[in-house]
Amino acid sequence: MKMKVSIQGYEGCFHQQAARHFFGSDVEALPCATFRDVIKIASNKKESDGGVMAIENSIAGSILANYNLLQKSNLKIVGEVYLQINQHLLVNPEVKLEDIREVHSHPMALQQCLQYLDKHNWKLVETEDTALSAKNVHQHKSKHIAAIAGKLAAELFHLKIIAPNIHTMKNNYTRFLILQREDTVQQILNVNKASVNFHTDHSRGSLAKVLTKISDGGINLSKLQSFPIPGSDFKYSFHADMEFDSVAQFNNVIDSIKTLTEEIKIYGLYVKGKFL
Repeated sequence: MKMKVSIQGYEGCFHQQAARHFFGSDVEALPCATFRDVIKIASNKKESDGGVMAIENSIAGSILANYNLLQKSNLKIVGEVYLQINQHLLVNPEVKLEDIREVHSHPMALQQCLQYLDKHNWKLVETEDTALSAKNVHQHKSKHIAAIAGKLAAELFHLKIIAPNIHTMKNNYTRFLILQREDTVQQILNVNKASVNFHTDHSRGSLAKVLTKISDGGINLSKLQSFPIPGSDFKYSFHADMEFDSVAQFNNVIDSIKTLTEEIKIYGLYVKGKFL
């Protein structure tokens, strides 16, 4: 049976590209308008087998709202994908560069490509999604409108990449989390990374003591993100991404910090993603 996963965005978006990298090209993506819907559908066993959700970008930073969604859900992280965000100028097959009068895309994509776009006297039109812009160019058979979107959108909507890689910042990666319900998670071999949320008693030096235990245990803390605890007087919980050599090493460190924390939640143990 074909696996179904929820994604944010439309068919051909970067979320779908990340889903295909992790699960294979046969995975069925269930487009969602919001990240909240991604979590909702991923949590429903009647609708999906999980979800794919962007969590941070190498330029824009963390998507804080998505960490909050993860914290409130009962989903487990089973993997991650680091996807390079390559933006291309897409047109219908017969269109030439001199035919273009307008370029449509998401505001962020337009912003990422301004250095290239400023060389041309095109009208820039903001839309809600890069892939949807590509779909509209295809459906309307437009000769004078181009879209900025990814390679998958070009393939799905039979568009020509008339100008590849027009984004200004070439080292632009988005990290996507692969999420599944706990009852469907299968054993993952060779795990070497974990995502954990914890908070201390907020006494002086309590966080430093936890971080020292993690370091002494030989674990690399690749990310530490603080979040205010709702209803508290400026107290914080912490999301930590930990990289380790063995599960035993990770478990030993978790055991060592339990007495220093008031609560620990392990989101999942998984294999560290590679940059694609």
